Amino acid sequence: MRPVKRGNSPVPDDYTDYTKAQPDLVSRLGQYCSYCERPISTQLAVEHIQPKGLPKYEHLEGRWNNFLLACVNCNSNKSDKDVLFANLLLPDRDNTFAAFNYLQDGTIEPSELTIKKKLDAKAQATLELTGLHKAAVYTPDVNGKQVALDRVSQRMNIWLIAEEARTDLDNSRENQLLRKWIIKNAIANGFFSIWMVVFSHDPDMRSRLIDAFPGTRDSECFDQNSNTISPAPNPDQLDHGGKI
Repeated sequence: MRPVKRGNSPVPDDYTDYTKAQPDLVSRLGQYCSYCERPISTQLAVEHIQPKGLPKYEHLEGRWNNFLLACVNCNSNKSDKDVLFANLLLPDRDNTFAAFNYLQDGTIEPSELTIKKKLDAKAQATLELTGLHKAAVYTPDVNGKQVALDRVSQRMNIWLIAEEARTDLDNSRENQLLRKWIIKNAIANGFFSIWMVVFSHDPDMRSRLIDAFPGTRDSECFDQNSNTISPAPNPDQLDHGGKI
């Protein structure tokens, strides 16, 4: 999960209609699911971190600090499950890039750092909350070709795209235009964390990725050399932030 800074609310009070927060959220966080990192051009929902469907969180329905953005899959998996900040690692308050390993087979697992800090149970709970622990779904077309409809398969596809871009860059002479093209490709395809892992050997590309995805540099979870900073500085000073 890409760590982000949402910043102060653009309105003086709570939103009377929470859907009106969508343009402000997209402007600050980008048009991506805050959990699975997919680009969502339509039907990107204003996500209530603590669900408005639970009576104890009804008063947070229009609260800016309770908003992220979510795709239909992550949103439906999360549903009205109770969210206790102390028990989860969330992208608006923790360094969620440092919390997870993204693997070539499309799976996500708690990172070595979370295990070392004994936060792996919280990392796993976060994956289960959003359904990011689920295995790939076999969805062949009429010719038996696998179609990437689920999030795992889509991560695998983006890994291949990112690897091809890295190979092109490695095999070329230093080419600033190619670097710019790779960033445009990453913005279009989403999955920030996969691009960061594939370009782990290239601090310049990682720094460009951090700057390209809205709200990421502002999270203060990366230094100027694109190294992760943990625990997260939690610049918005959110409850139970900075666990990793």
